[in-house]
Amino acid sequence: MALTGIQIFKLLPKTNCKECGVPTCLAFAMNLASSKAELDSCPYVSDEARAQLAEASAPPIRPVVIGKGVRKVTVGGETVLYRHEKTFFNPTAFAGLLASDTSAADTEAKLKVWNAIQYERVGLNLRPELVALKDVNGDKAAFATLAKQVAETSEFNLVLMTEDADVMAAAVEACGFKRPLLYAATAANADAMGKLAKDNGLPLAVKADSIDGVIALTDKLTAMGLKDLVIDSGARELKPALTDLVGMRRSALKDGNRAVGFPTIVFPCEMASNLDMEGLIASMFVAKYGSIVVLSDLATEVVFPLLLERLNIFTDPQRPMTVTEGIFEIGNPGENSPVLVTTNFALTYFIVSGEIEASRVPAWLLVKDSEGLSVLTAWAAGKFGGDDVGAFVKKSGIADKVKTREIIIPGYAAAIAGDVEEELSGWTVTVGPREAAHIAGFLKARQ
Repeated sequence: MALTGIQIFKLLPKTNCKECGVPTCLAFAMNLASSKAELDSCPYVSDEARAQLAEASAPPIRPVVIGKGVRKVTVGGETVLYRHEKTFFNPTAFAGLLASDTSAADTEAKLKVWNAIQYERVGLNLRPELVALKDVNGDKAAFATLAKQVAETSEFNLVLMTEDADVMAAAVEACGFKRPLLYAATAANADAMGKLAKDNGLPLAVKADSIDGVIALTDKLTAMGLKDLVIDSGARELKPALTDLVGMRRSALKDGNRAVGFPTIVFPCEMASNLDMEGLIASMFVAKYGSIVVLSDLATEVVFPLLLERLNIFTDPQRPMTVTEGIFEIGNPGENSPVLVTTNFALTYFIVSGEIEASRVPAWLLVKDSEGLSVLTAWAAGKFGGDDVGAFVKKSGIADKVKTREIIIPGYAAAIAGDVEEELSGWTVTVGPREAAHIAGFLKARQ
């Protein structure tokens, strides 16, 4: 359970050294209790106190790292039931299912298609992370060979799916360097699977046919020294699966039940007869509360909307979605192309850039960091002032890319035109349309 500020204060050195950035140890303790500070900010806390505080401040849903490399993913680590309370931290990971009797050539072809599924949006690269390799015939050599192929020839990380400990051991020997998730420990094989996971330092999924069965397994495995666990309640019908996920999340967060305080894995691929329905079910688990979602295939028409949903669900609701500050080229602009400036609120960027594209007039779009506020709101809040915009244009480097010395500002920010001109000596400031819908016509009329 979380400690109060006073309980934390009793474990601190009480030197009031101010090196943590606040005047007193009591103030620092209160910040720690409210998650406004990090324990590492205190240079004098003892190792014993650090261990106690780390355990007490651990999130109720344990974070578990799966894989290595660019597609390494952390699941779990959540602290709230509803994202508006704070935020959801670690996005749902998507896995495509691959059978162990798939040929090497077919595996190579499928991985090539799956690897091409990636999209750039608001400066982020959206793509699935995992391949779930399922043992279908108990052939440990084939299972290990395919696991090695995926691990060595792709950026995907692995979920190894077999309840046969010998088959699992062969795959771990082949691809353990990639830190795969072992799926799954059951009542029948928990000792063997637990030992295999512990000896190799790998995360382990548990599978039971009820939450009570899950608790019995997690208690047994944690007693063996395993901490990185993932839960499958065993439900393969929609309503029971959702009920289990919500119940375990609530029990971990509200009741402090550490036995169910682990990330989850769900299988829409085993709940639907077609890929479209899988996508629909998966979309529910992105919101409530699937940490890993396994699909029978990573088809673009299903994965793309799921990636967008994930982006929205796991964006901090208290911080607007933003675009990286900088220069954006639209339509292959040249040295005489117009230069426009706007804020980094993602919706503003996409609307403005879309209208510029619709005009078919190549242009440079300068996006200024406004802390995610729209143009009018940013101007009113002092985040899009004339001096700031002028300074941003100068430091952006756009002057090295164009001969023109004209900057087009949004119509809603017309009041800053004079200050921008004063800051940008030698530049002309043109006030553009107030509404983005008029940008296309405005640019065409200037040709």
